[in-house]
Amino acid sequence: MYKNPKELLVAATSFPAAIEEKLPEGAPKLSTMLRDTAEKMPDLPNFLVEIPDLPAPPAVPGSSGSGNPRVTGVEVTTTQERGRSVLEF
Repeated sequence: MYKNPKELLVAATSFPAAIEEKLPEGAPKLSTMLRDTAEKMPDLPNFLVEIPDLPAPPAVPGSSGSGNPRVTGVEVTTTQERGRSVLEF
């Protein structure tokens, strides 16, 4: 449960962090920027009610590791193979 906005902001960094694991080296890190911002914020009053814990970040599908997205499991056919001409006049 979260009582303070800063705690909630720091906890929310887990969502972009899950995605950043899959990014190539040197990519900007939103989670780091959020955490740095939360640390620099002045003390804020607590919420009037407790905020429930955030759900776990969703699983991010793996990548090829090169940083370039790949499409898999797709069959490509030309329009001519489907019985239509490419250009119709």
